[in-house]
Amino acid sequence: MANETEFNTPAIWINKYLQEKLEPIFGNPPQFFPTQPSTLEALTSSFPPGDIFATYDRMFKMNRSGFPHIKCEQMLYYFYSFGNTPVPDVVRATETIFRLLDRADESAQEVNSWCSNRRVDLKDGNSPVDNMFYFHDFKVYQLEETRDIIDFGTARTYAGNKIIIDFDYHQMPSLTNNNWTPEPKLRGDDKLTI
Repeated sequence: MANETEFNTPAIWINKYLQEKLEPIFGNPPQFFPTQPSTLEALTSSFPPGDIFATYDRMFKMNRSGFPHIKCEQMLYYFYSFGNTPVPDVVRATETIFRLLDRADESAQEVNSWCSNRRVDLKDGNSPVDNMFYFHDFKVYQLEETRDIIDFGTARTYAGNKIIIDFDYHQMPSLTNNNWTPEPKLRGDDKLTI
């Protein structure tokens, strides 16, 4: 089933939510790219001045609650802007995200409500997909050091910022592997050699 594709992840839904919420501020939705081996100069040269965009990393966290069905993750975003007002643009983007997603379970309720009325086209032949995740809470952190991601000598980037979105969720039952059965006990020569 399309909803169960491995490309239907919490990251897709959070990114789409943020794109829709930031679009009215910037006139077009910011683009989000998974971090990949490339130069910042190559990435920034493909955008017209004035656009804001982000690269992101999805990071799994240890679940300290002991309840195996609650998943804990973080998204590390590197926001970039260049053009006439790069610093205010980055400030507005990060402040908007902070105000949207730093309200714990209230933010989760809002995101869950938003997701319930949408499907995402993954453009992979399995689309569109429904949200298969129930978010429990969100927290937002701003990293103190942003200077290391800005290389003024080689990129057209004039402003940047790093933020972490921390969230907990559970997967819908069709995504959980809870229908396993024990393998039959083999003995002696009947054991499989691998």
